[in-house]
Amino acid sequence: MYSNFIKYEIKKWSRDSMMGFMAMYPFIFGLIGRYMLPWIAEKSDFSIDLYADLIIVILTLMVPISFGALIAFSILEDRDDNILTSVKVTPLSINQFLSFRFFIVLVLAYITTVFVIWFSDIGNIPLKNIFAISLLASLEAPMYGLLINSLSNNKIEGFAVMKGFGIFMIFPIIALFFIDKKELFFSFAPGFWAAKSISSIIRGEGVLYLSYYQYYFIGILYLILLNIGAFKLFKRKVEI
Repeated sequence: MYSNFIKYEIKKWSRDSMMGFMAMYPFIFGLIGRYMLPWIAEKSDFSIDLYADLIIVILTLMVPISFGALIAFSILEDRDDNILTSVKVTPLSINQFLSFRFFIVLVLAYITTVFVIWFSDIGNIPLKNIFAISLLASLEAPMYGLLINSLSNNKIEGFAVMKGFGIFMIFPIIALFFIDKKELFFSFAPGFWAAKSISSIIRGEGVLYLSYYQYYFIGILYLILLNIGAFKLFKRKVEI
């Protein structure tokens, strides 16, 4: 049963050119980090090492937004086709149906985030930290998918909401320029905690306001709470 859902999801992504292109985003980001940026650095005075945390944060935070948009548009299409209503009369509960799909997007976001950070090979981030930070960052994907659906009625509205959520990338990037308690002003942004976890690894412990483990575990808890809240909003929106 679940294998059929996976095939159905992949077929739907490949059928929509925009969704198919968005699924390729993470691989494009990895190639940019691995080849394009070193080429730019070689041709100019740009220093990758000086801006390593900034570069990795930008490349990393794009991944969960991309996959969040993918699952959001997929569910918006299901809502248009009344798929969610049809599921209600099957042995599979709507919660199981949605949970499985959000789990798929979480796994895909995790794998591709690992790929982007590892393949970019910037900042000398240890592999164990790549695995950990990728989990933290990938938790944003289902949250964005749920929020886009909670605030949209169709794909056109969803695309507008997705573009609006792009502003949440700006706050973690700005926060990288602060190393004292002022950085906490930007901590409401979902990507703040992954961004600061990355920065603390690259810059070293004792440089930033909190430690790596504080950024990481507070971030995990915060993202879980955000996902729970987003799911409640989504259930209220679609009345499931």
